[in-house]
Amino acid sequence: MTSTVAFWALDSPPSEGERVVDQFVAALNDRDVQAAAALTTYPNAAAASLQQMFDGLAAGGQSTGDFEVGQFIDLSGDSGFFTVDSDWHFRDGQDWAYDTRGTAKKLSVGWRIAWEPAVVAPDMVPGGSVRYVRTDAAPPLVFDSARNVLMNERTINAVLLDPAQMPDPAASTAQLADVIDVVAPLITPDSLLTELAATPGSSVLAVNLRDDDFAVLEDDLRAIPGVVITQTPKLIAGDRRITSPLLDSLRDAWQQNRDATAGWAVDVIGPDGTYVRQAGFQGPAGPDLQSTLDPRVQLAAEEAVVSAPSSASIVAIAPSTGAIVAAAQNSYANEQGQIAFSAMYPVGSAADLLAVDDVDPTSLGFGVDYSMPGLNAYTGQFPSSSSSIDRFRNVGNTSSDVTVTPFGLAQMGAAVARGGATLPSIVAGQTATASKETAAIPESALQRLREIFQNSAQDEGFAAYDGLTGFAGNSDDDRWFIGTRGDLAFAVYIEDAYGTDQAVKMGTQMLTALDSGTTE
Repeated sequence: MTSTVAFWALDSPPSEGERVVDQFVAALNDRDVQAAAALTTYPNAAAASLQQMFDGLAAGGQSTGDFEVGQFIDLSGDSGFFTVDSDWHFRDGQDWAYDTRGTAKKLSVGWRIAWEPAVVAPDMVPGGSVRYVRTDAAPPLVFDSARNVLMNERTINAVLLDPAQMPDPAASTAQLADVIDVVAPLITPDSLLTELAATPGSSVLAVNLRDDDFAVLEDDLRAIPGVVITQTPKLIAGDRRITSPLLDSLRDAWQQNRDATAGWAVDVIGPDGTYVRQAGFQGPAGPDLQSTLDPRVQLAAEEAVVSAPSSASIVAIAPSTGAIVAAAQNSYANEQGQIAFSAMYPVGSAADLLAVDDVDPTSLGFGVDYSMPGLNAYTGQFPSSSSSIDRFRNVGNTSSDVTVTPFGLAQMGAAVARGGATLPSIVAGQTATASKETAAIPESALQRLREIFQNSAQDEGFAAYDGLTGFAGNSDDDRWFIGTRGDLAFAVYIEDAYGTDQAVKMGTQMLTALDSGTTE
């Protein structure tokens, strides 16, 4: 008799209330929000909460969440008690497991889950939310080559114009241009109106301000109809004069560093904004980065590069280590992107260096792509190369199957100074990975290359600069100059130069600024 009863209890079909709970959990596993919500006493409220939960715990689309009925207990013919076991997986080592409780009731329309947000997430209340969030420790610093702070995270205040809040665009743009003239004199009422006209109905960015500038201008800015201020943290250079294209690369390297040490958390947030942390781990502070950038050389390069009335760039390398100590572009070059490391120009007379007997171009770093945290740097390519590059340019009516970048010219100069290609870096201790193996330059070839540099120094008249050797050349109307002096190799590239010696003059102007101490 006893065994018969036990057999019947184990095999008895689930009650109608238990079936509804099973269907509700199955709909959660299928991410069918509407089906799950329809099984509750308040479908609209349930649908909103469930959709928010799945969105808030999506973790960028990488999460998985599994639900399972823990138990169901019939309390009477009209109600039942149940538990749900939930297991969320976000990323490796990031898991959140919990159980929740709920009741099911028999209504006139049938059995339904008595809806409360806490049925699916602990501590959830009506009007609340649950979110997976990233947690970060204090932001690390970026130091320059002399171990002085180069970049740190600061608040950037974006000043926007919202046409929906601007009854008189002409008046607002005039007021705004007048207020920010002290920090952004090139922004005019006409330029702001042009931007607004180009994107009808959309807000436009007028200017980004650092906290110290914003503190002075804030009251006047907020008084202008249509001005909206948004604040975001950003890694920026402390010295406003430094505008190197390497800053973006250092931001990328810094972000990679920070991502590697980031923590995580799941927060249940109440309607009043208070939250209860359910799970997570606070990641450690990421290590500070020491960049290879030398502000003295960088500022000297910037001072020189702005003298050109056309696109110009300078890259400087320390041959002994491969450290990229400076990279500068003028405004014309900046409009085209990070061209110092990616713009491919016809090789022109730089082919003379590649044609020296017994020189393997890769021993000069030519045709080698370098990948390092924050930067992919290209040197040049032959017709058979399949390198992925940002930009290809033909000069005038001249085309060339062999191309070179400004960085590639600087790398060639560093190789001649060192005796072979070096592995570049922008962060100390994080040298690049080269796409090809390189060998030392044979001694006879190295001697010939250095003779070319010495002869060019005499011919071009820059031998008067103590210790400076190099090679000046052209590609149609473009001019370039490779220079080496001590533990410094650099390249200057000027598009559509107005004089045959402009690149040499720009290079020596950089050295003059460096030697004068004005960039200290």
